[in-house]
Formats: sequence, C-alpha cells, structure tokens
Amino acid sequence: MLTFLLGTVFTMRADEGMWLLHMLQKINEAEMRNMGLNLTAEEIYSINQASLKDAIVMLNGGMCTAEVISDQGLVLTNHHCAYGAIQSFSSKENDYLTDGFWAYSKDQEKHIEDFNVSFLVRIDDVTQKVLSELNDDMTEDERAAKVSEMMQKLSKEATEGTDYTAEVKSFFYGNEYYLFVYNTYNDVRLVGAPPESVGKFGGDTDNWMWPRHTGDFALLRIYSDSENNPADFSESNKPFTPKRHLKVSLDGVQPNDFTMIMGYPGSTDRYLSSWGVQQAIDLYNPTVVEVRDAKLKSMKEHMDADKAVRIQYASKYASTANYWKYYIGQTKGLKRLNVYEKKKEIEQDFREWVAADSKREAKYGGALDMIAEYYELSEPRVKADVYALEAGIIGADITLFAYRFERTFSAAMADEDEEKQKMILQSFAATADGFFKDYDLETDKDLLRTTLKMYKENVDEMYLPSIFSTIDKKYKGDIDRFVDAVYEDSFLATREALDTFIAKPKQKTFDKDPAIQLGISMIDAYRSTFNNEAQAKYDKGYRLFVDGLRKLNPTTKYYPDANSTMRLTYGQVGDYYPADAVHYDFVTTANGILEKHDPKDPEFVMPKGLIDLIEARDFGKWKDESGELVVCFISNNDITGGNSGSPVMNGDGDLIGLAFDGNWEAMSGDIAFEPELQRTISVDIRYVMFIIDKLANAQNLIEEIDFVQKRAKKEKPTEAMQEVTPMMEK
Repeated sequence: MLTFLLGTVFTMRADEGMWLLHMLQKINEAEMRNMGLNLTAEEIYSINQASLKDAIVMLNGGMCTAEVISDQGLVLTNHHCAYGAIQSFSSKENDYLTDGFWAYSKDQEKHIEDFNVSFLVRIDDVTQKVLSELNDDMTEDERAAKVSEMMQKLSKEATEGTDYTAEVKSFFYGNEYYLFVYNTYNDVRLVGAPPESVGKFGGDTDNWMWPRHTGDFALLRIYSDSENNPADFSESNKPFTPKRHLKVSLDGVQPNDFTMIMGYPGSTDRYLSSWGVQQAIDLYNPTVVEVRDAKLKSMKEHMDADKAVRIQYASKYASTANYWKYYIGQTKGLKRLNVYEKKKEIEQDFREWVAADSKREAKYGGALDMIAEYYELSEPRVKADVYALEAGIIGADITLFAYRFERTFSAAMADEDEEKQKMILQSFAATADGFFKDYDLETDKDLLRTTLKMYKENVDEMYLPSIFSTIDKKYKGDIDRFVDAVYEDSFLATREALDTFIAKPKQKTFDKDPAIQLGISMIDAYRSTFNNEAQAKYDKGYRLFVDGLRKLNPTTKYYPDANSTMRLTYGQVGDYYPADAVHYDFVTTANGILEKHDPKDPEFVMPKGLIDLIEARDFGKWKDESGELVVCFISNNDITGGNSGSPVMNGDGDLIGLAFDGNWEAMSGDIAFEPELQRTISVDIRYVMFIIDKLANAQNLIEEIDFVQKRAKKEKPTEAMQEVTPMMEK
C-alpha cells in the first residue's frame, strides 16, 4: 500500500464509476444526496419532464461532450473539441487558431461543416428482448448475428414515424443491452474560441499534467427550423430553444465540495484481464508510441518550416500527440501501481469461487482459460496489428484517402448507367475539398516514407502487407523510389489530377495507380488482424467472466465499461499527494500563468492583453473571495476520453467547471481506477467567463448567460481587521 498517499485526502470520497442515468434512483441517489446533491434522480434524468440530461449533448457521435448554457442554444465545450472547426476557418490571413475568434453578433457566427450535436431522448432496457433470442447451443458467430439482427430491429421500432435515431449497445460484455434514442441537430455554428495560447496553454508539455493553467473552452450555437426541429444549414434557421440549460455558478469550489459530471465517456477496460494488462505493457502501448513518435517528428519539421502547413496539420498533430503521451503514461501507471498483480488476485478469487460449486464449474469453469488462450493466439502478431493501423491505414493521409476512393470507384463501376457513374464519382470529388484543404504533398510524402520504412524494419516478414512485395519486385526494394512514384504518378496526389481522372475515368488507370494499390494493401493487412476463432474465445470468455464476477460479489455496485453512452460520475473537490513529500493543491490561479509564461516557448506564451490583465489584477467579478482568479481545479470524478467538454456541476446542477483532462499519475485509470490518485482536471467556469468578458469583451455572450451565486462571499479582511483578529483569538 502507498500509505504516504493518504495525507489530507482521507477526508475525500473516491467514487469510482460511470453510471447509467436511468439507474440512479435505484443505485446511487441516496449516496449522492448524502454527499451534497440537492436534486432528485428524476431531476437529472427524466423522459416526462425537462431534466439535466436535456442540457447535455454528444458531439459528432461521441467525439466529445458539450452543454447548453443559455436559452438561445449557446453551447460550451473544450477548445480541443472544437479545434478542427477553428482550424477549418483559419488561414494565413485569418489565423483564428493563433488569434482566437469571437462573434459579437449572431450573423458573425460560422457554420461548421459535418458537425452535429445529439440530445439523449431516452434509455430503454432491452436486455430480455435480446437475450430471449439467444441460447447456449449457438456458436459465437450465430450469437453475434442474432444480436446484430435484434439491435437493428429494436432501433428501427424505436424510431419509426420520428426523425430520431437510435442504437442498441451491449453492456457487461454481452450480458445486458440498452436502447438509446437521440435527436440530432446538424446546424451548429462556431461562436467563440480563445487564442490557442489560452486554449492550449502548456501544449504537449502540460498535457495530462497537474498543476494546469489551460483555458480549454470554446463556444458553439445550435440552430433549428422555425418549429425548433433539426434542419440542414439555412440562413433562415433560428437559435435553438432548449428544454433545459445550465446556469453558471459564481460560487467557485472548496475542498470536499460535491461534484458531478455528465457526458459521453468513450472507452474503458476496467474488466481487462491480467493477460491483457501484460500485453499492453510489453507490446501494444510501446508500439503505438514508437510509430506516433516518428509521425510527430515528421509533421513538426514541416509545420515549423511553413505557417500554412502548421495550420493545415494543427488538428492532426494535436490528435496524434494526445494519445502518444497517453500510452506512455498508461504504461508507467500500470507498472507503478502493480495493476497486473491486482488483476491476478481478482482472477484467483474468481477461480476459487467457481471451483467451490459444481454448477458454477460447469458454467464458468473455462472462462479465464478462454481469455488466456485469446492472448496466447494474438501475442505473436500484436506489433503487426498496431502497425497495420498506425503506420498503414493512418500512417499518411493518402493511404486512407485511396481506400475511400477505391470503394467509391467500385460502387460507380458496378452501376451500368454512365450518368449514375458520373454522379457517384462527382459526389466524391465534392467531399475531397476537405481532404485537400488540410493536406500538404511534401508533408504527407515524408510521413509515408517514414512509416513504410518503420513498417518494413519492425514487423515480421510474414505479416507484411502485399505492397512490400510490389516494392521489392518493381522498385528493387527501394521504398524511397516507391514513395516518389506514389506522389508523382497517382491521380490522388493532387486535386487537379483527381479532377482529371474523374472527368474521364479508366479502369486500367485505376488498377495501375500506386496509391490505390497502397490503400488496398494496407486495408487488407488491417482486416487480416481480425481472427474470428480467437475473437470467439475472447467474447465468450469475457461474457462468462464478467457475469460470474458480478454474482461472486452480489452486493457490489457494478457499472459497465464506457462505450460512448451518457454517464454520470460523482465525487468531490480535493488535493492529492502524487509521491512521497509532494503535495498538489486543489486549484491553480492566474499567478501560475505568470510563472509559466515564456515568450521564447510557443507552448507557454500568453497574449499581452491577458498578461496585462493579470498583472493589473483586473479580474472583475470573476475573482474568488481572496481576490485571486482561479484557473483550474481538480476533483476525484471518474472520467475518460469522450468526457472532454463535459460539465462539472455542483449539488444544485449549476455549472462550476469544464472537464478537459486527467492527471499523469493515474494514466492507468482506464484499466484500473486508482482512488488515491485519480483526478479530473477542469477549467474553472469563472476563468472561462473572465476570458469572454475581459479578454474578448464579448458582452453579447455574457448577457445571455444566467448566473447564480448561492454561497455567501466572505470579504477579505482589511489591515485593521487583521491586526485585531490575533488579539480577539487570545
């Protein structure tokens, strides 16, 4: 036990769990109310009346989370969640990434292409409907086919006669199933974003770290038709009127304050086995890191040399860097916190429980052996599997672009009607604008050269994609020659060449195109990573293991792994001790911005206007009771990727912060929650409002937000009071 971690944090509760909303009344409501919640479960999730869920939205199918903060459809999310949108509007002339963007009236707001928000309408438990169609005599393939059939059937029934969408998702590894119904709005516009130096302050250096001083926020707005329904973009659309929006609290945070976060966490592996942990440490994580490290170096070299390329690749670089650092931290955390040994203990308890009863032995006896066999079968090709995705499919942009065009071209040629062929190909040409806007030939060429060489050097020859045989035969094994040919000879390498081909498509030209050959080869390699026999053992083993584990501990409250469905997590504000003799406070202030500010380091440079405001201590009504401007705070809520942009709320459901990161010491948290260490890093809502008010002077936005202050503010003692106080104490 890391006993030195206890310190002052023993007063905090460490409430692990990402809970399904419709189960709160049954499982969590009483405990949450004892901790400081002043709402009922019905006020959080209801299908009959407006509730908190109606103020929370999913961005782009689960990429991030956001919340509605005004009755005019104003939406708050993270800067990094809107980063691609901000980048899409940026150019050398209007560099909104560097300078920020603010709409001072609604007609200045910018429509974001291919961007949507989804409101959760309801959750239905359809477990029995699905399981009633299954039986123990089915093979895993038969079972999967029937589950898929039922998912589609139930989703269709739930949305018939409506404009809603729905999906059924599996929970607890196929032991439970729930239906989620959504209402999706496609007209979303960019309203405001601080300069990158605020929204990404600290860059890769501070990513996943505490203490933090990042103003990671951006503002969007939802638009609807005249009836408040979803509609395609139109100048005649009006700001959306929500059923519920969040009020913004000016109370700030204190130690042990109740906090809850609602959002769409993407993926966790809390039931991962000891074999899975070991494989992550030894093979999977290091391989992802080595490929992404090389890609980051290639991109950065070109981005530093050309401002236009920096704008084009800003979002790609940030995305690549984020999980490059994540996997480094996760590996360290898994080792440091002995997660492998902890998983072994759980598995041993499970084995003993199974062995104690013949019926349990008959049902669950082979569960762990099936899981172990899966990892034994998959281990020889883990490195190849990672390379197939990281260096193959997404190694360079042209590879995935080629595969997408191959699917389009094949669909077009399958149609005998020449006019329809042209329409299909021209539709692809229209979507290619986005690709070429964020594509630089020389940068992509360097990425392809780098990743192909790494692929050849690091993957066993038996797992190499077929394109390497082509390189050996046609290019004498010279990868540089092949890469030159891709960008010189492929009709996908430039927009002009693509348009020329689409105007007069020829099958022979298509078949000979080196980029097409590359794309098909890499996709084939990626598809070959799926081993149906091994996967069947994995699926059945985990389904039985998780089912048995819950029966082994019937009084334990189990929550399912994250899977991009709305969850609630609750906890408290508080400090922590990351290592012996090291203590981290629960808040950071603007003083830390001045300490970190470095005009020579792009990651730590701040706008002069912000520095001037901080030095003058011109914080306005956004300062705390001691006169400081709080920037970020931490709490022990349980979140993961997809929760970015989620609202952090107090016991009244009012907004106090915006979740944007986790802490370095608990990077293994997606696999094993660590109560003493795990912290959610959030930007304080008062700092967000300070930037909007004082730096951007966007009073139009401040005016449409509802502010509340319920905690009495203590005045800072005057000098005279400070002199008297010690005497009074005596």
